[in-house]
Amino acid sequence: MKKLIEDQSVIARKNILYIALLFFAFIFLYGKIFVGLIKVWSENDNYSHGFFIPFISIYMIYTIRQELLKIPLSPKNWGLLFLVAGLVQLILGVTGSEFFLQRTSMIPVLLGEVIFLCGWMYAKKILVPICYLIFMIPLPAIIWNKIAFPLQLFSSNLTEKVVHAMNIPIYREGNVLHLAQTTLEVVDACSGLRSLTTMFALSAAIAWFADYSLPRKWLLFFMAVPIALLANIIRLSATAILASKYGASVAQGFLHEFSGFVTFFLGLVMLIGMSVLLGRHIQSTTS
Repeated sequence: MKKLIEDQSVIARKNILYIALLFFAFIFLYGKIFVGLIKVWSENDNYSHGFFIPFISIYMIYTIRQELLKIPLSPKNWGLLFLVAGLVQLILGVTGSEFFLQRTSMIPVLLGEVIFLCGWMYAKKILVPICYLIFMIPLPAIIWNKIAFPLQLFSSNLTEKVVHAMNIPIYREGNVLHLAQTTLEVVDACSGLRSLTTMFALSAAIAWFADYSLPRKWLLFFMAVPIALLANIIRLSATAILASKYGASVAQGFLHEFSGFVTFFLGLVMLIGMSVLLGRHIQSTTS
């Protein structure tokens, strides 16, 4: 018995040493990358939600801490494959000055560390919280622009139809809306892509915490698309209607920024409402 206790003590000390070494190595490798991310979150409104993502990820893991304690630790050396793959991705990103590669490399690195120290079953349990970190990483500009411009056209087209249905004269040229008193341009920030990225992050978190089956979780996650687009169309239509009566000032300054917050809360309410509806449907089918 004494021998067993001593062996377990040695294993525990080794694990603590491994964890400490990997933690400081991670901080050394990704410290500057996180500083760069914080700068982007601060300066780019499209990714301001990035500040919350790491804390949500940590909270996800915290909520399943009791389940994690029940999983026996079974370190796997093949976790080093993920770790090495992530480090190779990091090197390629640094060599090519490609920030997206650099930043996303932390996900396979973290996954590899968890598998190496704790085993696959442990890593499988926290796979979603680790992958959730992808929502804090900005898309490459070339991808963002390829998605944003079609969304600008789509949003301006639907806005034209909504405003026209309200018997308000409006004419559209591409992403430019011509009203009687003013002209509005549906720019990148109004394309709905910002709302879409934020709604995906929110729907993923709500789906994680909801006690639903996996198909329902996926359904709730992908509901972010129509909800984000609908909320953005409501914002643009309301702006166009007000601009037709009060001029272009309603589409600028404080009112424009405030409408962005309204869009966010509107989308959040719709997501929560969809979650509640799914929950009620589950209760009705089981009762």
